Amino acid sequence: MPNIKSSKKRVKIAAKKTLQNKMKRSALKTELKKYDAALEAGDKAALESAYKSAVKHLDQAASNGIITPQAAARKKSSITLKLNRA
Repeated sequence: MPNIKSSKKRVKIAAKKTLQNKMKRSALKTELKKYDAALEAGDKAALESAYKSAVKHLDQAASNGIITPQAAARKKSSITLKLNRA
């Protein structure tokens, strides 16, 4: 444990930010799972809304630094190809 007051504060802030990032990453994974479930179900309307939600969450994760922009682009490309094949 640090002894300096500012270092103690940084430890608290880092823990808080780590938790926030973990929550956002979990929400992103949930959205991608919802998209896969809609894809399996075959319902076009549900698939379209799940696609839009997944893309939105991917863009937000990339802008917040949760995932890299390249990873977001790769995942968006993958789910778009799946959508077009359905």
